[in-house]
This record gives sequence, C-alpha cells and structure tokens, in this order.
Amino acid sequence: MDVSGNALLHDDRPQDTRRSRRARRAGTTTPVEVTVVVVGAGQAGLSSAYHLRRAGLVAVGERGWERAAATFVVLDDAPQAGGAWQHRWPDLTMADAHGVHELPGMPLVVGDPTEPAAFAVPYYFAQYEDAFELRVQRPVRVERVEPDGDRLLVRSRSVDRPDESVTWRARGLINASGTWQKPFWPAYPGRGTFRGRQLHAHDFRLPADLADGHVVVIGGGTSAVQLTLLLARVTTTTWVTRRPPAWRDETFTPEVGRDAVAQVDDRTRAGLPPQSIVSVTGLPLTPAYRTGITAGILRARPVFDRITPNGVEWDAPDSPGDGWVGGPAHVEARTLLWCTGFRASLDHLAPLGLRARGGGIVMDGTQVVADPRVQLVGYGPSASTVGANRAGREATRNLRRLWEV
Repeated sequence: MDVSGNALLHDDRPQDTRRSRRARRAGTTTPVEVTVVVVGAGQAGLSSAYHLRRAGLVAVGERGWERAAATFVVLDDAPQAGGAWQHRWPDLTMADAHGVHELPGMPLVVGDPTEPAAFAVPYYFAQYEDAFELRVQRPVRVERVEPDGDRLLVRSRSVDRPDESVTWRARGLINASGTWQKPFWPAYPGRGTFRGRQLHAHDFRLPADLADGHVVVIGGGTSAVQLTLLLARVTTTTWVTRRPPAWRDETFTPEVGRDAVAQVDDRTRAGLPPQSIVSVTGLPLTPAYRTGITAGILRARPVFDRITPNGVEWDAPDSPGDGWVGGPAHVEARTLLWCTGFRASLDHLAPLGLRARGGGIVMDGTQVVADPRVQLVGYGPSASTVGANRAGREATRNLRRLWEV
C-alpha cells in the first residue's frame, strides 16, 4: 500500500515477499527506522511537522526518503485532516469558535465567518498538509510506545484495516495526541439511576436532538456557555458550574495570556495534571454572552448535590450569591449534557513510565524530564492553538539539541 496514499507504510522493494507481507499483517515486521515520529495531526502536530521539515528532516513517503539522513512521519487516527475540529457540532461557526489560530507559514483566511468551524478548519489543515508535503499517515492509531535501548518503538495499526500494523523505531517522539479521545465524565451520586439521556459535549451534534425536554448543562467552560445558548433556542435549560462563572470584561492582552500560560506551566513542572487555559483566563464577555446573561440564560447555579431518576437535586436551593443564582430544590430533566472537558490522551505512553506521583508528567517546557526523547505538545501550557505553534518549534529545537550532545 503506497505511503503517499495516506495509509500505513508498505515496503515495495523486491525483498517484500508474500511471507513478509503476512508477517506485516501479524505485526511482526522489522521496525521502520525514522528519526522522529509525530503522533497526531491537529494544530500542535502539524506545527511540529512544519518545524521538522524546516530543520531539514524528510517526510516518510517522499521520493528518496529511505536514503535521507533524517526523517519524520506523522501518524493520525482521524479519517481526514482537521484534528478535533472535524468533530465539532455543525452550528459552531468560525465567528463563535475561540482559539483558532493560523499555523506557521500559512495564513488562515476566513472568507465567511458564518461557515461551520467543522468544515473551515479541516479544509485549512488539509491545504496546509499539501502545501508543506507533510505526508500524514491516516487513519493510523498508535497503540504503544516502548523503550528500545537509545531508541523508541512506536507500534501503530491501521484503523480501517486492523490486521495491518507497522512498528517505527525512532530517536525521538513528538506527542500531539490531544484530548479529544478522552472526554471526562465526573462521578456524582445517583448518576447511574438517571432514566433520561446523558450526553457528553464530545458527542453533541444538533440542538434539535435535545429539544424533547429540559436540559441541565454541566460545566463552566466555553463549550458549556455556547451549548447553553444554542439549546435555549429549542428548549429550556439549567446551567450548573462547580465554580461561579469567571467572566472577563477586559481585553485579552498578551500579558494576560502569558500569565495564564505561566500558571499552567508551573503545574506541569511540578508533575501535576495540567489545568485548562480557560480555567485560568476566565470567559470572555462577548456581546452574545452579555445578551445571554441579560436574558437569564447564562445565569449559573452551583452544581447539584445528587442526580435522581428524573432530574437533579440541591440540598441548599436558595440563592447562594457570589456569582451564582438560586432555584428550586429539584429540577426535572430529560437530558444531562456534560460539558466537563477532556483529559490528555496519553495511554499509549504508559510503557515509558512517565507519570509522577502527582498524577501528571514533570515537564520542562515541551520536554519530558524523565525521558528527554519525548516531547509533549498541545499538553499543559501549549494546549492553546497559539501555544501549540510555539511548542512545535520548541520540541524540534529540543530534539536537535539532544542529538548534538
């Protein structure tokens, strides 16, 4: 199968006999030697691939790549270009989408701000991959990364053809697997007794799908705000948060951004699980959000104490103040919509033993302190799209320094 056809690597040289092809399907082939494997082709992965190419590395699949002094391959488990953006709900437009930033070397031109982000961003990413000949291999899932002396073994498998696998042997790994594959479902008393619908924002598509009854939206981030406003057009809603909504009625300056990144960076350097950037920066008080607040839609209640078979309950239903509003002790609901975020998708790195006692991974910028061959981009302080671009450059620079020693 031709690499340039965006599938798993297939060696078509003469020694590729039927026996070796059967071995490849069984996952016992000789590892393919590369310099760097990039896991994920979202913003952080594409930025990393761009900087690797600028550093002189050749993409696997290019003519003559087998003879190149240094090579890289990008493995992505999505069916097409676009990272997590291709999975967003259709009503999320480019005007409403926060955090879309252009990739290095190519401007992002938004001709129609009402175009769905799920279409516009994947189109831009696909153009970018073609323009810089990044030769992304997809859909390919990385199952495990294991140490192999001074190298790393990256075991990958085709999503569409599970009997086809490739093991890559690399000097370095840039992990940009993001969070989309790991939606977070918090535990609350009674959650298993609820007889209605429970849905994570990960799987939300159309507001009409939830128009058959009251919706309780759980979460204090941007997705919760956007979906509460969207659902209010077709049904009634109750918005609940663990902390009072942190509205930011000021310009998001570079200084504010740097302070937020620094706070998240402090946690990752200490080996603690990273916070999201929005948990530090707060929610931008846009005109649409102001309207929602005035209309009473974006008035949050504190999170409930328990879930019942037909809704949610509070022990102290009276108005608590401090940015929250009160309400009845019991709210009946048809749907619980969990906008409770995501966790870093890092299970494939478990064989490397990178996690610290604090539950996170001790980081020095993008570099994993426990194993400098591993760079995490789109993790912690580089989770924003601006941060992801910078992280791709930093990760490439870190690996080059490592090899020069």
